[in-house]
Amino acid sequence: MRVLLSMLLLISSLTLANVNVYNFSDKVQETRFNHLITDLRCPKCQNQNLADSDAPLAKDLKDRVYLMINDGRSDSEILTFMVDRYGDFVLYTPPVKPITWFLWFGPAVILLLVLIIVFARRKKPTEEVVQPLSPSEAQQLSELLNKKDLHP
Repeated sequence: MRVLLSMLLLISSLTLANVNVYNFSDKVQETRFNHLITDLRCPKCQNQNLADSDAPLAKDLKDRVYLMINDGRSDSEILTFMVDRYGDFVLYTPPVKPITWFLWFGPAVILLLVLIIVFARRKKPTEEVVQPLSPSEAQQLSELLNKKDLHP
């Protein structure tokens, strides 16, 4: 009985674990929050968004996004705030501007260059012009063909 009671106490204490729960006034705010924390990268973590990160900075940023949504800020205002504070790195989808042109258009340009090179190399080979044998070469050939050692 003591074992059962202690196991029950242990299991019930696990349900009291601290889980980041954010209360929103409506589903639209909750959807916006989830969308934003999925689209924003954690500045401390390598290649993790705020939703997946367990870093303390990610928790602070999630709290900040939550507060800004409750204050009535738009998604663009929240994104602008984050970019002003942490730079374009915080965005998973970088903006199209001159410094990121290679990132956006580089793969298409490289693919186009590779296709041009492949098609240029697949071009039909030109037919070689066969030149007639010179008199000395013709004589050499006839001598080789007339040798008795070559015929059985």
